Amino acid sequence: MLFAAFDALRRSFEGTSAAELSWVLNAYTVVYAAMLIPAGGLADAHGRRRIFRLGLAVFVGASVVCGAAPSVGWLIAARIVQAVGAALLTPASISIVLAAFPSEKRAVVVSLWGAVGGLAAAVGPSLGSWVTDQAGWAWAFYINVPVGLWALWRSASHVEEAVKPTQRRRVDLIGLLLLMVAFGSVALAIVESGEGRWSTQSVAAVAGGGLLAGLAFVLWARSRSDALIDLSLFQHRTYRFVNAATLVFGTAFSMMFLGFFFFMIGVWHYSLPQAGLAVTPGPLLVMPTAIVTGRLASRLGHRPFLVGGSLLYAGSSLWLLLVPGNEPNYLLHWLPGLMMSGIAVGLVLPSLSAAAVSRLPVAHYAVGSAVNQATRQIGSALGVALTVALLGQATLQRADFNNLYLLHATLALLTGLLCLPVDTKPGATRA
Repeated sequence: MLFAAFDALRRSFEGTSAAELSWVLNAYTVVYAAMLIPAGGLADAHGRRRIFRLGLAVFVGASVVCGAAPSVGWLIAARIVQAVGAALLTPASISIVLAAFPSEKRAVVVSLWGAVGGLAAAVGPSLGSWVTDQAGWAWAFYINVPVGLWALWRSASHVEEAVKPTQRRRVDLIGLLLLMVAFGSVALAIVESGEGRWSTQSVAAVAGGGLLAGLAFVLWARSRSDALIDLSLFQHRTYRFVNAATLVFGTAFSMMFLGFFFFMIGVWHYSLPQAGLAVTPGPLLVMPTAIVTGRLASRLGHRPFLVGGSLLYAGSSLWLLLVPGNEPNYLLHWLPGLMMSGIAVGLVLPSLSAAAVSRLPVAHYAVGSAVNQATRQIGSALGVALTVALLGQATLQRADFNNLYLLHATLALLTGLLCLPVDTKPGATRA
């Protein structure tokens, strides 16, 4: 929904650069990604229902503060708290759902869970654009409150504890900080590289610091038995390649989604509600595609859908590169590419989530799923940073999008290549 509100935020906070505003998105994403991993362990240790409800309460409270934020700094700080709440409830929710079904239904269940997210992605742009245009950007946050309060009320009596809490683990704060510094620094360097406010040396120093923090994180995780990420998870071949593909696809996904709004508003000069409505048909296809894909993947494995969906996603970006021009022609020039992207996301995104946990032991559901979701969020932060770096200028021309679409197509093809070794077909040998 905040992709739709980005332009409204820029108008409300005059004098704030696109790079600064990108942290309304990326501060949330980076913290959410890093916190997802310990949140999975917290759900296992303290009870998944309890952590789910705690996360929901924090998210709702932070949404109120976000809407009332008097400055960008306050908004970013509130978004960080909101990210903590979202991170607590995400792995707990998928663990509760997975534990309620037998293992042979796991592919279908995760695809359905992902499809709900696809439906939210479909409704979010049009609803968020309309709400933001009619009531202001603050209502992009306030709208979470009634929904969250209803979910808290329902979860009190309708959500049961999936498993008994296990032995409690200490949260790896050093690992958590190293991970946030690593990806936050890389995202910051990418954003500022397109602003021209920093020297090349400064950008390189920040990026280098992020890479060093990432290396330090790996070394730290290898030396600790209670590290933030259990690196032994990556001994599973399928899990290893799925997470690499998730990082790349997460980057491509946020690039295209944010790029949609930049194009509609900046090149075709659509109003915000028009842009939100124009984006909706693509995400609407995610849910039915994900449902069909989940049922077929339970018999055929996920690789055909991951590779085929990645190729289709690359095709959608090439369509948008070659067909739409400066003059609006939505039905003939934009809608076909949008429909291709929606089907592709429905094929790939839920399949990545399902394939990630398909070869893991039951005890590692929460943490394994959390690491995969965190990987996707890290990719999303990088995608936002790249999009703002490429398209953050005040006025946009059609040619400004060429590099975005070429990079997007490259990332989609790379996703397909990384999915070739993935083997989740029933009866396949566990790595």
